[in-house]
This record gives sequence, C-alpha cells and structure tokens, in this order.
Amino acid sequence: MRHIIIGAGLAGAKAAQTLRDEGFDGDITLIGTEAELPYERPPLSKGLLLGTTPRDDVYVHQPDWYAESSVEIRTATTVVDIDRTAHRITTDSGDVLPYDKLLLATGSSPRRLTVPGADLDGVLYLRTLADSDHVSGALRDGVHVVIVGAGWIGLEIAAAARTRGAHVTVVETASLPLLGVLGPDLAQVFADLHRDHGVTFRFGAQLSRFDGDTAVRAVSLADGTELPADVVIVGVGARPNDDLAVRAGLDVGNGVVVDSQHRTSDPDIFAAGDVACAFHPTFGRHIRTEHWANALDGGPEAARAMLGLPVPPDRLPFFFTDQYDLGAEYAGFAAPGDADRLVFRGDRAGREFVAFWTRDGRVLAGMNVNVWDVSDDIQRLIRTRKPVDLGVLADTEVPLSEVRP
Repeated sequence: MRHIIIGAGLAGAKAAQTLRDEGFDGDITLIGTEAELPYERPPLSKGLLLGTTPRDDVYVHQPDWYAESSVEIRTATTVVDIDRTAHRITTDSGDVLPYDKLLLATGSSPRRLTVPGADLDGVLYLRTLADSDHVSGALRDGVHVVIVGAGWIGLEIAAAARTRGAHVTVVETASLPLLGVLGPDLAQVFADLHRDHGVTFRFGAQLSRFDGDTAVRAVSLADGTELPADVVIVGVGARPNDDLAVRAGLDVGNGVVVDSQHRTSDPDIFAAGDVACAFHPTFGRHIRTEHWANALDGGPEAARAMLGLPVPPDRLPFFFTDQYDLGAEYAGFAAPGDADRLVFRGDRAGREFVAFWTRDGRVLAGMNVNVWDVSDDIQRLIRTRKPVDLGVLADTEVPLSEVRP
C-alpha cells in the first residue's frame, strides 16, 4: 500500500510524520517542487529577515529523519497529472507512481503584478526560502525599499526592513493597512505602529509602473508620484495552487473543496494547508486560510483521515504576527461584513488589548495584541456560539476566563 503526498511543505511533512506515528507501515512518498527539504514559512518574513532565526532552524525535520522514518522524499519534482481512475500520478520526469490514498498539500503562490517593469531586477516576492534569502540580502542600512501591499506579509517585511535601517514606503490601494481584514479601528492601530517606526504610507495609491533599465530604480504611481526604490517587494495576496486538482476534475472553488475531514470530491484524495477550502462546522461554511497553524494542524488531520481515523471538527483558524514590539494572535474567522460590532478590551492606545468581532453578541473571532495566555479563552467563547454580555466582555476587571454566555 502506498500513500502519496504532493507538496513538501509543513502540511505535507507533518502529514507524513503523522502517518508513521499512527502506525501506517506502507510506503509513503512525499513530493515537492522546491529543491529544499520541507521547511516552515513564518520565519521567512520574521526571524530570517531580522537575523534572529538561524537558517537551519526553519526545517520541519532533520535531514536524516526521512530515511529513518522510511519516507521517500522527492524534491525538485513536480506532479503533472493525476489519473484518478487508475490511481496513479505522473511526474515531470515521466515517472508514474501508483497510490492508494493521495494528499494534495500544494500550498499557494504569490499573485504577480503585470505592470510595466514588473520583470526588472530588484522586484521581489516572498514565498520561498530562496525568496527570503534574496529579500534579506536587499535589506541593507539606508536602502530605499518600496513595499507594494499592506497585508500581513507586507507589514512584517516593513518592520524587518525598518529594524535593519532601510527607508520604507508602503504602497496600498486601500485607505489603511489590513482594512478588509481588520476593519478601520484596528487597522488604524497598525498604521500608527508603522508610522511611529518611520514607515511612509501611500494609501489610495494606484501603481503605474516600475522604472529602470535592467534593475528597478523607482516606482511610479498613477498620480505622477515617483518613489525612489533600490528594491521593491510585492505582497498583494496569493492564489491556491489548485491547477493539478482542476486538471484531475476535482471540485474546486477558492482552492480544493474538502469536507471537515479533508476529503475532496474523490474519496481517495484529500487536501490540506493553503490549497484546501475546508468546511468548518463552527461557521457553517467553507473557509480557506493561508496561515502556519492551518498547515501545522491540517496536515496531521488529513493524514488521520486517510487512515480512517476521526478528525476533530472544531479546530479554529489561528495565526500570529510579530512587528517591532507588537505581537498579536488571531483566532476564529470573521469575513468582511460578518461582524456587527468590534469590542475592545484593554488599552488600545497603549497597544495592549484584545479585540473581539461579534454578531448579535456572539464572538466570531478575537485578536489579542501584546496580551498573552488568553487564546484558549477567546476560542472557548467562539466555540460556544452563544451571545455574551458585551459590556462584561470589554471589562478588564472581569477575568476573561470568567466571561460566560
């Protein structure tokens, strides 16, 4: 019996580990397009850029783990076809491998710009370990860095660049960073944070082109503004790597559609991580998230499902960010328009607070900013799916652990 995992990132590597931990003694083949062994991505925009994380620390397992665990790993290999009828895959080298169960953990890729000059040297993206090496090498004291996109990746890179002494300008089409994710009140907190550290924002800006001969030297905006740029880093979102699933005829919609047990429309094919759009019983909808915890937990969940073992249905989306002296954790899910009230608990001006997205008194999501050891309580309130007293929720005199529906 052979189980194949397509995608050698965190989700895929943890799925392989879980198959062995749960007693699967058949063949496991782990296939990845990158030449690197599986690694974790959060350090790419955090510790590696800051120089606080040793490069070797990003790998999921030690190099000898794969052989010791009888996991065949094929790096620098791309799967080009899935034959669902014959239960086999084909790689770009022409190898044909049979499978009994198949896991898609192919992740996502950065959305790329097509404006004039987008192919100039110095226009960079951040997704892979090699990308992080390139970006890190460009973040030198005194260089002019333009970041296109004020999302999580853009802001984390901005924080690292300023910490390393670069001049940073962030270009964003919206009126605030993270506006669609956080809403105006909380987005303002992050705008103020970065301004306090010397970042210049260009909000409501439309990109016109990148200027330079062979290497970028400036960024031109639609209003005629020209921004000096020794390097440009683009962070305008990502798309799921679901092309293989599309060609295989699986159900796809904002990623590979799976149920709460990570099963696709084919009962022998599963999906996890960034590429999976999974049904979540707590929220009653399919959700696709591109965060570390989703890969860390989703890979093992999918592996257990491949073995016919139960998967907990109530794991909540979770992510964290570190920017300068601000650390934050987010749990739950609140799409734009889901919440009817944002409740703050603590000192927003001092950047020590918890924010709750609520609807009809029910907590949909929560973010703790420089307040620690409260994530379990936040997740408990989300899972109850029952209204709480919002006045009590905001009252720091009442321990969060004592807030009840």
